[in-house]
Amino acid sequence: MKQKIVIQLSISCDKHRSKALTLASRAAGVTSMAITGAARDQLEVVSDGVDPVCLVSCLRKKLGHTHIIKVEQVKKPEEKKKDEPKPAMPVPVYPPAYYYQPSYYHHQYQPPHMVVCEEQPNNWRTM
Repeated sequence: MKQKIVIQLSISCDKHRSKALTLASRAAGVTSMAITGAARDQLEVVSDGVDPVCLVSCLRKKLGHTHIIKVEQVKKPEEKKKDEPKPAMPVPVYPPAYYYQPSYYHHQYQPPHMVVCEEQPNNWRTM
C-alpha cells in the first residue's frame, strides 16, 4: 500500500534540508520525496511499506524537532474512460470526370492489288 507522509521539520538552511532528504531516501521502500510548504519546512515522502513513526524518530535523532502532519493513502488517478473515437466517415472516391483515354486508329494493312498484265520473260536476268 502506497502512502504519502507529510512531516513538519524545524530547519532553516539548505544544508539541513538536503540532510533530511538523504535520511528519508535511506529508508527502504521510499518512492519519492520533496521539500514542500510555504517556508520549505515540510518533507513529503511517498513510500510503500515505510513506518512513519520510525521515519520521524530517525529524523528527530539527526535534525531535532519533527512531527507528523498527515499520513494518507495514495490513490491512483482515476482513469477517465476514453471515448472510443467514432470511425471516420469514409470519404467517397469519385472517378475522374470524363477522362477519355486517347485512342489510336489502327489501320489494317492490306496488300496492294496487283494487276498482272503480262508475264515478263525470264531473260531479264541475263541482261
